[in-house]
Amino acid sequence: MAHIHPTAIVDPAAELGPGVTVGPYSIIAGHVVIGADTEIGPHVVIREYTTIGARCRIFQFASVGEIPQDLKFQGERTELIIGDDNTIREYATLHRGTAAGGGVTRVGNGNLFMAYTHVAHDCIIGNGVIMSNAATLAGHIIVEDRAIISGLAAIHQFCRIGRHAFVGGASAVARDVPPYSLVYGNRAKLMGLNLVGLKRAGFSDATIQALRQAFDLLFLAPGTLKEAVARVREEWGHIPEVQHLLTFVETSERGITPANGRENRTHRG
Repeated sequence: MAHIHPTAIVDPAAELGPGVTVGPYSIIAGHVVIGADTEIGPHVVIREYTTIGARCRIFQFASVGEIPQDLKFQGERTELIIGDDNTIREYATLHRGTAAGGGVTRVGNGNLFMAYTHVAHDCIIGNGVIMSNAATLAGHIIVEDRAIISGLAAIHQFCRIGRHAFVGGASAVARDVPPYSLVYGNRAKLMGLNLVGLKRAGFSDATIQALRQAFDLLFLAPGTLKEAVARVREEWGHIPEVQHLLTFVETSERGITPANGRENRTHRG
């Protein structure tokens, strides 16, 4: 059975799994599904068409599933889908999708959204992502697994943040951030590999060395990007992490965050 504080307001159409707790003065709308053993703190608002997985913890004053801050939104039914084992801290805001963006904002498993973070409409968040205090995602952003977005960083709409990337504090990101990279600044610049993060994640020395060489060729060496991609694929394309990096670069629509001091490096022919 769910445990609901007497002052909480829970719509009868909401579905609460076993072991769910709802704190004082929280409001849960209809068409909400909450998985087993999830803890909803006090003064939390969860709006319609929101699905939350098991064992999540949502702290006081968070707003989850509110309509998007998009002037084109006309009240259509869209969703916010959150996976298991997520932590959403104080005053965080996660919004539903829009019809133009596919209709769903989607969050994976095991993520941490610290205080005052914002996930806008139609974002797709992977697993193990950390957003530090007041980090902000505009609409239609993809954040891959285990990326870290530091405090006060702002990401432009339609950007992608690659897996195991690290965005430094107070950065303004206007282009795609490659997997395994470290970027910071306003505007953000590519500073190299996220070496600390890769070592903490248990990547082998051989993989890190291959990524280091791939980064040098792709983002620093002279020549065209097409030539660099071909050479990296020939030399290290058999390594899954390098292949993922190459695919990310080749499918970038906004362009890759430029290396420090090399503004035009990722826009070669």
